[in-house]
Amino acid sequence: MSGLTKIIFSGFGGQGILTLGQLAAWIALKKEKEVTWMPSYGAEMRGGTANCAVIIADKIIGSPIVSSNIDILCAMNGPSVTKFIDKVKPGGHVFVNSSIVHQKIERTDVEVLELDASNIATQLGNLRVANMVMLAGFIKKTHLFTMEDVEEVLHDRIKGRNAHLIPLNVEAIRYGLEH
Repeated sequence: MSGLTKIIFSGFGGQGILTLGQLAAWIALKKEKEVTWMPSYGAEMRGGTANCAVIIADKIIGSPIVSSNIDILCAMNGPSVTKFIDKVKPGGHVFVNSSIVHQKIERTDVEVLELDASNIATQLGNLRVANMVMLAGFIKKTHLFTMEDVEEVLHDRIKGRNAHLIPLNVEAIRYGLEH
């Protein structure tokens, strides 16, 4: 990671959007970067809209607001693409959950990676790990962090009643990396 990277993770509540943002932020912190993480979600939570902005930088971050010049958009649903696609800067990366996003991205100045995340997660036996399949694409294309970084943070941060979910999450990421 170098410079300043603005990321938006977005989708429906319940898709693990905020978790994706937290993982990215925790990994950046472990790498001794400056980080902001700002969640935003509707009052309805599960099924409503959710997104979070993550900024990763080498220097102090002046504002946690990401309203334009997005470097990376991770869109788990169609409304997220509609809301944020025009705010991605030319040359940026757009990750799309093609299982449920059927609109074609017309922009030719961004790199689009379509991942069949929800269907892959269903094949793995748990739709809730679609976010981890998306994370696999993120790892592979952006090189912001590695699989080892993710595993380390998962083991450091997920404890107690959720610790049993770590192997499934790791499996989903590895499967996503392979496919």
